[in-house]
Amino acid sequence: MAKTLIIAALAAAFLTVPVLADPALAKAKNCLACHTVEKKLVGPAYQDVAKKYAGQKDASAKLATKIMKGGSGVWGAVPMPANTQVNEAEARKLADWVLSFK
Repeated sequence: MAKTLIIAALAAAFLTVPVLADPALAKAKNCLACHTVEKKLVGPAYQDVAKKYAGQKDASAKLATKIMKGGSGVWGAVPMPANTQVNEAEARKLADWVLSFK
């Protein structure tokens, strides 16, 4: 009985944790130099980005484009520079990871 309860508790915990596509990729591509998951650093927190794009069908593609090409004016005066070292597949993976922080 106790073993079953422990297994059930562990399964429930895993179901409530967002799927993290690849935090190592975010670190390798220097995303974490300007962003954190929970609070604004230079750029917005990933949780805030996920909330802003929640419910938008094209959110992943739109965010992937911003990751590669940069952007300005959406989150304030500080522009996000283009990330030329990030290819399209990596940008999509990063975008999906950021959007998982709803």
